[in-house]
Amino acid sequence: MKTSFLVSLLLASLPLPALAAPTLLTPQTIIKIPGGAHGIGFDDIGYAAPLKRVTVPAGATGNLVLINPATDALTVIPGVSAPPANSKERREGTSSAMYAEGYLFASDHDPDEVVAINPHTHKIVGRTRLQSGPDYVRYVPRTHEIWVTEPEKQQIQVFKLSVDPKPVLTPETVIHIAGGPESLEIDNARNRAYSNLWKDKTVETELTTRKVLAEWPNGCQGSRGLALDEIHDYLFVACTEGKVAVLSPDEHGKVLATAPAGAGIDIISYGPRLHHLYVPGARAATLTIFNVSPTGALNALAVYKTAEHAHCVTDDNAGHVFVCDPHAGEIFKIDDR
Repeated sequence: MKTSFLVSLLLASLPLPALAAPTLLTPQTIIKIPGGAHGIGFDDIGYAAPLKRVTVPAGATGNLVLINPATDALTVIPGVSAPPANSKERREGTSSAMYAEGYLFASDHDPDEVVAINPHTHKIVGRTRLQSGPDYVRYVPRTHEIWVTEPEKQQIQVFKLSVDPKPVLTPETVIHIAGGPESLEIDNARNRAYSNLWKDKTVETELTTRKVLAEWPNGCQGSRGLALDEIHDYLFVACTEGKVAVLSPDEHGKVLATAPAGAGIDIISYGPRLHHLYVPGARAATLTIFNVSPTGALNALAVYKTAEHAHCVTDDNAGHVFVCDPHAGEIFKIDDR
């Protein structure tokens, strides 16, 4: 006993070793986007479940690119936005897209429009002018509406969607979000929409009345992307300084948990089948995969090496994760096993 006690004292006096850094894993596949060799202004990449395709608005190329997650095959839909006339012309092009009622709807910054696309013929079938530059384009099934965030005017523009005989967007109203809006998540089952202010609050809005109901402190210094676990009603908030927060809308936005990740977090994605949260850090050049427990706790499972400025991510809810590389005009594909 005496010897053991002395050994314990000796060990206690020794300096503790530094915690080992997580092993950086390497993405298995890199998908090159046509026209992206000089960089693409990627932003809101997503997944259209009815089409079983990843949607990649390819910035100034003017194209909307669809990726088959099973084969990595690409479909290029041109003409969403006009490409630059020459190398000196600066254009933002298309940066957000989503599927609704048989059509794809994508943003165009040149001019400020929402563009309707037939995903089967790949034809542009409609254009609707916006009041300001678009950021996120989202569909509200409960009300058959398209919501478009317009940060320059600090508002969300709301359109009624009809698709017979062709898609038509009719302006209905605007929702003013002072200090935002950044990101947009639709909770159709609970009749709610969530967006962020640029600093430290998350905004709750009712879908049917379009009324802002509450602003919740989220613990961020800079609020960016959102993701939603509809089953457990957890709202994940990206903090650009390098952490994610888990909020409970059922408890008036109570912060249930936080976890560190790579600095420069912007867009995040959640896969409900695996209960995994995907968090890219643009400054850290990493993607962290978290397991989300039934209580909302976050446990880091793996960290992948990506690239500087790789700030956007989506997944197909089947273990395929896609992270954008804006400088190289490429998409990292990670098989989450």
